[in-house]
Amino acid sequence: MIPHEYIEEVVRRNDIADVIGSYVQLKRKGRLHSGLCPFHSEKTPSFYVYPETQSYYCFGCGSGGDVITFIKNINNIDYVEAVKLLAGRAGMPEPAEDDKVGRMRSRVLAINKDAARWFYACLNSSTEEAKQARAYWRRRGLDDKTITRFGLGYAPNDFRATYLHLKDKGYTDAELLESGLVKRSEKGNLYNIFRGRVMTPIFDLRGNIIAFGGRVLDDSKPKYINSPETLVYKKSKTVFALQVAKKSPNRRYVLCEGYMDVISMHQAGIDTAVCACGTALSADQVRLLSEYADEVVLCYDSDEAGQKATARSLELFRNSPVKVGVLQIPGAKDPDEYIKKYGAERFRALLDGTGNALEFRIGQVRKKYDLAQDKDRLDYVKEVLRLLADRNSPTEREVYAGRLAEETNISKTAIMTQLSDEVKRAGYRRRTENQKKLLHSGVADTIKVPYQAGGQKALGVAYAEQMLAVAMLREPGFIPGVMQRLDPAVLVMPDMKQAVEAIFRCSREGIAVSLANLGAMLPEQTMIELSRLVAQSSDVVPTQKDVEMYLERIAQSTPKSGSANKMTDQELAEYFQTLKNRKQGNPTGR
Repeated sequence: MIPHEYIEEVVRRNDIADVIGSYVQLKRKGRLHSGLCPFHSEKTPSFYVYPETQSYYCFGCGSGGDVITFIKNINNIDYVEAVKLLAGRAGMPEPAEDDKVGRMRSRVLAINKDAARWFYACLNSSTEEAKQARAYWRRRGLDDKTITRFGLGYAPNDFRATYLHLKDKGYTDAELLESGLVKRSEKGNLYNIFRGRVMTPIFDLRGNIIAFGGRVLDDSKPKYINSPETLVYKKSKTVFALQVAKKSPNRRYVLCEGYMDVISMHQAGIDTAVCACGTALSADQVRLLSEYADEVVLCYDSDEAGQKATARSLELFRNSPVKVGVLQIPGAKDPDEYIKKYGAERFRALLDGTGNALEFRIGQVRKKYDLAQDKDRLDYVKEVLRLLADRNSPTEREVYAGRLAEETNISKTAIMTQLSDEVKRAGYRRRTENQKKLLHSGVADTIKVPYQAGGQKALGVAYAEQMLAVAMLREPGFIPGVMQRLDPAVLVMPDMKQAVEAIFRCSREGIAVSLANLGAMLPEQTMIELSRLVAQSSDVVPTQKDVEMYLERIAQSTPKSGSANKMTDQELAEYFQTLKNRKQGNPTGR
């Protein structure tokens, strides 16, 4: 773990408003700052920065935390990397990680670097295997410059060669297992997972090698093998080649389906080509791309699987601020094949004529119907009008309604009348959805206990736990008195139990109680919840009387039989029923 004194100094030197202000245009509102949230698409600011507590919270998407949390999420890096980035911003030396996890992380990165050098050396050796591997890359159209630029290599077809090479470098079996490059057999022997495969290293945004992808030289199965998730590699949060693409002045990114498509495009001069790691695009990857791209062109394979992936990706980009286009690839199954057939210039021309997301969706609907049949034609019109009514601009509706009229031989007047009705229905559906969301946006929905069994009294207990944690965060002077009177084990809400225990630990160890220091001890969801509570109570100054009230409410509701956290679901339900019965006999709840 990084020493808490170091974290405190990093936070002290990185004022949260200044740091977030370099990513988000903030406007001052009294003691607060507000702006458009960088983590979701919005037109009205719901993102707030609180200088007094050095925290932020978005009331739109629920993201929140301290300056370290912000840097961690905005750059899609882990906690330690976020601290290092902020340290660099403040001109501080990197922290000395004295924990086992930090040391192991550094060792895994070193292993990956040495493994990549080994695979590259194997590719360029004089063995027959190496000649076949080089021939494979040549058949795929790659030149020496591209092979070197992407660090491409070859893993020998041997169960122990890579393992023994890395052992000679001084790495332990435990470290090699942690890297994901080797596995242990049922007999207890370690062996390489990559054998007889051409190798593609995967980099993070800082240029560290975090994983590998390996492909066989023929069509045997499995054709592809990728590194498992490790301390340094989370596939759903990694975008291949983004460390290269982010250096380009071009803000139009091309999102492909596989590594080979990306590499071919870069060789052809399209330096913003990237692809998602993992089997499918994730929300985290969309958010990461949104930090660098103004426009993303989906360039998936033309087969059925590729078209389904395109439709799914369009939904993920729906709330992203980037403009999204869809590239249809005529005469080839994927970009790599198209570039080989027709050349880079023709592919760039194809990119410039990219269709938009709406055209792709309408095209997908069109495939379902036979327009020579009256029923199909009417069903086609209804489905397309539902698409046009769903949050598209009046101009788009006008243009595509005209095209729909021509395509179906139905008058534009009739189409526009029906579209107007569909727009009203779509508005009603959205209002209904928003009302449902509002029903789940209050205090009760944030309480993760079966409060329906205990009525409002149970809500009161949970609320007291929340406000007590906030009071200690806002005014650490309350902590000694609370520690004397409260055993965290009796708290009903698991996240508040974690938070209070961490606050007590800070107090005992002489660590300043702040969101920054708590962030090193608590799960991310608990930190988000604390940030929400701090944000919601930013205008309230807690008093000793408030703390007394919270403690009294918690004490009166503590089961005499023991900790609520040790009770079964049935016992907890019975406990809340007891509270409800008390409330019925005492309407004031006191």
